[in-house]
Amino acid sequence: MTARATAKACANIALVKYWGKRDAQLNLPAAGSLSLTLAALVTETTVAFDPALAADELVLDGSAARTKETARITTFLDLVRGQAGISARARVTSTNHFPTASGLASSASGFAALAVAAATAAGLAATPRALSILARRGSGSAARSLYGGFVRMHAGHAPDGSDAFAEPITSRLLDKVRMVIAIVGGGAPKSHGSRDAMDHTAATSPLYQAWLDLVPHDLAAAEGALAAGDLPALGAVAEGNALAMHASAMAARPAVIYWQPTTLALLAEVRALRDRGIGAWATMDAGPHVKVLTSIEHADAVAAALRPLASEVIVSAPGGPTTVTAG
Repeated sequence: MTARATAKACANIALVKYWGKRDAQLNLPAAGSLSLTLAALVTETTVAFDPALAADELVLDGSAARTKETARITTFLDLVRGQAGISARARVTSTNHFPTASGLASSASGFAALAVAAATAAGLAATPRALSILARRGSGSAARSLYGGFVRMHAGHAPDGSDAFAEPITSRLLDKVRMVIAIVGGGAPKSHGSRDAMDHTAATSPLYQAWLDLVPHDLAAAEGALAAGDLPALGAVAEGNALAMHASAMAARPAVIYWQPTTLALLAEVRALRDRGIGAWATMDAGPHVKVLTSIEHADAVAAALRPLASEVIVSAPGGPTTVTAG
């Protein structure tokens, strides 16, 4: 008998970044982070455990996945099988309704959807915190995509990772913000995977420790801005934190550089928008794309200014939590 479930998750964009691990085996972050879940970036994943299967199978965006991708899914599903006390292999079908592996956090939504679908199909009665910890084992940022809106990830201190989880943050800003996503280069896969790039940065960048030292201060400032409903303060922290993360990567040896000429042009346009009195603050993950935190009132003006420069521009409202859409 096949046990099946489908889940839908939204990607999130970190406003205070996750960059570096303190334990690679358990996927524990070196520092905390804070993000905004986005409604426009959605992954849908179906997991079907089937005793007739000899091995796990993965179909990603309509095509059979590479051996390396399938092996990563098997490692994750082994965690679920261990918790559920089952041995059946699974057929996983996952679709990202936005570019995959290009710096738009597809691993966050992907592993959040996988965690919820797999746990449901396996019959696990897991709490949201337990699901967040489970999703983290697949991708550090996936722990945050379990929740909607603004989300705080705790790095934790316990060696077993039991206190490294995400939880939502309440703020009146949630009803006022939008994220404008300017895609660079058509959303092509990036040259440096996030995992390898952050490990390389941690090992070789003379600026990496300064980056780690900065994060607690930025987290406190961002949480203060959310509590006060202060979008300019939140935007300033987000932009500064993103630039600091990329500075640490660029200082690695050899350098990790995700930016393209269009990235720089978009950043210049965001600064020009602010000079014209339009609230807009840039952030970037491990990729060339520029995401702009702004208000509902200014979102259309920001999108119009960036559209001539980008391959595509997406305006996103805050997204909701990961949900089961079919059992």
